[in-house]
Order: sequence, then C-alpha cells, then structure tokens
Amino acid sequence: MSNFVTPEQFATANKANIETLLTLANTAFASAERLAALNLNTARSLLEDGVANTKALLAAKDVQELVNLQVSLAQPIVEKAVAYARSVYEISSQSQEEMSKVFEGQVAELNKGVATALDKAAKSAPAGSDVAVAAVKSAIAAANSAYDSMSKAAKQVAEIAEANVAAATNATVKAVSTTAKTTAKKAA
Repeated sequence: MSNFVTPEQFATANKANIETLLTLANTAFASAERLAALNLNTARSLLEDGVANTKALLAAKDVQELVNLQVSLAQPIVEKAVAYARSVYEISSQSQEEMSKVFEGQVAELNKGVATALDKAAKSAPAGSDVAVAAVKSAIAAANSAYDSMSKAAKQVAEIAEANVAAATNATVKAVSTTAKTTAKKAA
C-alpha cells in the first residue's frame, strides 16, 4: 500500500475545491446582485419622493403650512433610511452566514482527511510510535476545539451586533418621531 496520493484522489480533491470556489463565488455574486437591486430601488424611491416632496413644499400657501410639511416629511425619510440600513445589514449577514457554512464544511472535510491519513500512517508506523500518533491526534483535537470555540464566539458577537443594530435603529425612529411631534406642536 502506497502513502502517495493517487491521480484519482488528486482529481477528486481538485473537483471538491472547484465546487467550493463556485459556491463561494455564487454566494458573493448573489449578495452583490441583491445589494445592487436594493441600491437601484432606493435611488428610484428617493428620486420619486424628492420630486413629490418638492412639489408639496412649493405648493405651501404660508409659512405655517411649510413648517408642518417639513415636519411631516422628515419621519418617512428617516424610516426609509433605517429600512435601507437594515436591508444592507441583512444581506451582509446572510452572505457571511452562507460563507461560514462553506468554510465549516471545508474544515470538517479537512479534519476527516487528516484523521484518515493519520490512521493509515499509524497502521504502517514502526512499533513504539503509538505515543507520537496519540500526541498528533491530541493536538488535532485541541485545534478543533479551539476552532469550535472561536466559531461559537464569532456567532455570539454577530448576534449581539444584530441586536444592537436593531435597538439603535428603533431608537432613531422613535427619536425622530418624538422630535417631529414636538416641532409640529410648537409650530401650531
């Protein structure tokens, strides 16, 4: 039995790597496409709203109506900006999550390959090398444990960031709403 990689094993490994790269590329392109569509739709909406808001402001009969219009137009603009930011964050988070799954799968496959190679090497190793094989297996287990811990920590950080983004955007919308109401009362 040979310890060298056969052409079939090499071809299989290359095919798997190409599939992984295609998956990552498709994920990146899908995210870019979603961001481009979001940006185009947002730009179109801003243009249409800007024209409508300008027409409404130009049609104001007096200063009081102008102030009331400005106050009433501020809230939807802030809400749309917050919705846009949420959408960008969501697209980015989903893309990152999909790529993380691909990398986790690659790490699992790599670990399986290393374990298989180590088992083969242990079978053909000279007598007394059990300690060295056990040490390598222990090091691999420790590395996998560290990777799992870092992966879990990264997921927790992402969840905390998502919660903070949601809280900040909700606070922004509430603050603008309160300010708009206060301004409208003062103008009246």
